[in-house]
Amino acid sequence: MWDFFETVRHRHSVRHYHPDLEVEEAKLHAVLETACAAPSAGDLQSYHIVVVRDPALRQGLAAAAEGQGFVAEAPVSLIFCADPDRSGSAFGERGRSLYALQDATIAAAYAQLAAVAAGLASTWVGYFDEQAVAELVGLGPGLRPVAIILLGYAAELPEPSPRRRMDEVVTRR
Repeated sequence: MWDFFETVRHRHSVRHYHPDLEVEEAKLHAVLETACAAPSAGDLQSYHIVVVRDPALRQGLAAAAEGQGFVAEAPVSLIFCADPDRSGSAFGERGRSLYALQDATIAAAYAQLAAVAAGLASTWVGYFDEQAVAELVGLGPGLRPVAIILLGYAAELPEPSPRRRMDEVVTRR
């Protein structure tokens, strides 16, 4: 088991998954449990997660993601949805327009790190038709899909992508 910093360093966006290796239910549960442990505004957890394993639905997600075929290749897709009404009930417009999005994205980031810790690969997909995804998976009214996290076993080991120097990103005062 890696320490936290090793886990972060080993997270890469994987776009090719082993077609014959399913994600074990125990590992999926651990990823979901970690996502649900993420901090959220007012501890409201203003998000909802849809787990998609069905191959036909995964094909539909790939189409909704503007033809990004690797979306269908991953054996599991987690759709992280913001619940603006839940956050808005406590925090008004700022909760609706910002906190619910933050809650969903923080939970998705925790899920990605948990996937690495569980020996799985993942990819964050943010480029997709929200309405098409909502209709495909039957989202209830008010839920907004903000990220699709793909999970599976890597069939590739991508090179780390270049990062900006810390002094270009961080300002110290």
